[in-house]
Amino acid sequence: MVVPIEDLIFVVCTLIGGGLLLITVLVDDILGGVLDALHIGFDIGGVSLMPLLLGFVSMFGVGGLFATQVLDLHAGPAAIVGTIGGVIGFLIVFVMFGVLRRSEGSNPFSTSSLVGRPASVSVSIPAGRFGTVLVKAEGQTHEFSATASVDLATGTPVTVTGTAGTGLIVAPLPSAAPPPAAAPATDPPGGPPGSTTPGGEPASSTGAAGTGGTTGA
Repeated sequence: MVVPIEDLIFVVCTLIGGGLLLITVLVDDILGGVLDALHIGFDIGGVSLMPLLLGFVSMFGVGGLFATQVLDLHAGPAAIVGTIGGVIGFLIVFVMFGVLRRSEGSNPFSTSSLVGRPASVSVSIPAGRFGTVLVKAEGQTHEFSATASVDLATGTPVTVTGTAGTGLIVAPLPSAAPPPAAAPATDPPGGPPGSTTPGGEPASSTGAAGTGGTTGA
């Protein structure tokens, strides 16, 4: 039994195009990465070119086989039906990969994008060492390792001032910063006002007044 060359072409397109498309869906766009490395790849509506081409090729084979085996068309008419099937496959893959791309959501945020955000200490942070803080981002609360230049107790409200590797650098909010220690009070010379001498007489801040005077004989 001799297989017509057109049927052989359609079968090869179906097997190779469909197989590579399945690998692309389940594993990754490996062939698209090859095109990117050769600087000939590009996206169409955010979808890599390679899956679209594979969708066209596989459905071209399916459409061609449908034309030869069901519609009893051959040569040019079968190729036209195969091309229509290829266009349909192109559109199906475009919609499918577009939905997958949107379901992935936006790119994960980086720690640098958290600078300036408020946070709360979840595990106390010793000065110069690491603890953890809770930061709200992308509608969720995330926990990050963090360090600070001062001791921060659990529950202290802080703000993110920078990054340290994969962790954060935080500082207490002005309202949460500990108040400066008051300077100790100093007494004026001769003791505080109103104090008394050991003999019970009021202390003088200027010495014994009147002791330098003389009385007449």
